[in-house]
Amino acid sequence: MARQFIWRALVVVAVLTAAGALLATKSARLGLDLRGGTQIVLEAQATAERQLTEDTLVRTLEVLRRRVDQLGVSEPNLQRSGDERIIIELPGVTDPEEALEVIGRTAQLTFHPVVGVAGRAPQEGDDGSPDELVFPSEDGGFLRLGPPALTGDGVGDAEAVVDAQAGGNWQVSVSFRDEGADRWAEVTGQAACVPAGSPGRRVAIVLDEEVISSPEVDPTVECDVGITGGPTSITGGFTQQEAQDLALLIRAGALPVPVEVVEQRTVGPTLGAAAISASIQAAIIGGLLTITYVIAYYRLLGVLAAVALLAYGLLSYAALLAIGATLTLPGIAGFVLAIGMAVDANVLVFERGKEEFAKGKSVRAGVLAGFKKAWSAIVDSNATTLLAAVVLFYFASGAVRGFGITLSIGVLVSMFTALVVTRLFVEIALRGRRLAKPGVMGLDVGGRLRRRLEERPIDIMSRSKLWFALSGIVLILAGSGLFVRPLTFGLEFTGGRLIEFQTAEPVDLDALRSELVDVGLPRAIVQQTGEGNTAIRAGEITASQEDDLESAVEAAGGSATEVRDEFIGPTIGDELRKKAGIALAIGLGVQLLYLAIRFRWTYGVSAVVALFHDI
Repeated sequence: MARQFIWRALVVVAVLTAAGALLATKSARLGLDLRGGTQIVLEAQATAERQLTEDTLVRTLEVLRRRVDQLGVSEPNLQRSGDERIIIELPGVTDPEEALEVIGRTAQLTFHPVVGVAGRAPQEGDDGSPDELVFPSEDGGFLRLGPPALTGDGVGDAEAVVDAQAGGNWQVSVSFRDEGADRWAEVTGQAACVPAGSPGRRVAIVLDEEVISSPEVDPTVECDVGITGGPTSITGGFTQQEAQDLALLIRAGALPVPVEVVEQRTVGPTLGAAAISASIQAAIIGGLLTITYVIAYYRLLGVLAAVALLAYGLLSYAALLAIGATLTLPGIAGFVLAIGMAVDANVLVFERGKEEFAKGKSVRAGVLAGFKKAWSAIVDSNATTLLAAVVLFYFASGAVRGFGITLSIGVLVSMFTALVVTRLFVEIALRGRRLAKPGVMGLDVGGRLRRRLEERPIDIMSRSKLWFALSGIVLILAGSGLFVRPLTFGLEFTGGRLIEFQTAEPVDLDALRSELVDVGLPRAIVQQTGEGNTAIRAGEITASQEDDLESAVEAAGGSATEVRDEFIGPTIGDELRKKAGIALAIGLGVQLLYLAIRFRWTYGVSAVVALFHDI
């Protein structure tokens, strides 16, 4: 026993020391819902020319990564989600439109010889001809272009520069590499053979099927020689920002396939700070209430459990740092929930210890027997929760996965703190004679109620018909209620747009609803959020409607600041509903299987049926 005590003490000291070192050297990575920023989910679209393959997704991710790096965002995060989607997180970016304009463009850059001037607008099917294409030119006319002589793959570098000789206008300086330089010399050499002023002396630069520049080859360029060595310039009356964006797109390269925005979330920094503050308050209040209860009911054992609970918080947070997990708002919810689960294990131990003491064992023997005999019950109760958390992690997406991670860590750490840390503290306390007493340890608390129940037990099953009848009535009311007043699904399930505003004064919600009817949003849902802000949820909102919406909020509540903007496409909502159903079915299935193996299959079925009853 002494050797086990020493090893247990060494393990606890080592683990707590390592956790303390992690807290001192690493800081938690906060999700965008806590620190503010923008999350964009892009879905790659297959085309007739290119299918979605592993190589295509890898190339798409790399191009997007280079583009995001060029934006200068601090600590961006890009990761794949499934076989078609890429998640981009941009901390601190609260106006995503400009970033999205650069990140999401396909940017198919091509260089075409100009065949002539067209007298008509592009017709359907023009871009499918291999010999001649019709495009709007930058001067408002139309150009007939030959097949592309060069693509963006041959471009080496691009830089936005000021042309001092052209009145300080911004342009893009482009250099070519490898075969691209030879092809550029060839196409400009052919254009140089055409007389000056003729359309054929021009080379059109096309970006995403739009002529952005069609400069004429300089008279100094020799026929059939072309422009060799050094950069060339793209002109087009650009502003500084336009020139920089164009250079970025050329430099980053073209996306192999088009991408579509299927989800976008923007959270302002003030809303994130408020979420952190509220989460900390919830954790403190929940922890204090829990600690107060266990101390009042279990006396010294409760005090030791409270100290172990502090160790639980330290170890759980350190575990998140160790695996590099991102802490999100639902993740904090899982963390706070696990606090109560950590106490559950201690309650099982202490109650079993009380039973052993009531049977005539000494204080020390009864308490230590509680740890031994409650072990299996603790494992069973936590195993079913852990199975559900793992299913959430693998089959859910987004913030729900964060909840699954923190809940899994909380379950594992709670078992360690209850069976190892708390036991170490209890064994230390039991070595003192003044402490190893029933009153001090709280072993006699609740003894009178226990003895009374043993003398006059409550026979629930003798009135089973009554309980089943009451249960049936409740089920009928609940089931019919779902038909009378169906569930209201959140934005994640239905898709649509949600915009939240912070206003100078409280908003008159009825007046705001009337304003929204006038701007063409009669079905918009208006709610007051927990932060005192106003949230508006609707389907698709156009740019003009968004401006009218903000004006309506200002009319109802004074100056308004947008603190959150979320868009979820219909495909995401439909997919989330399916995944939720699959996760629920698999979660119940694995729990049923565990209970059937661990106990009897009838117990497992009864537990799952009771779970459905409660739901």
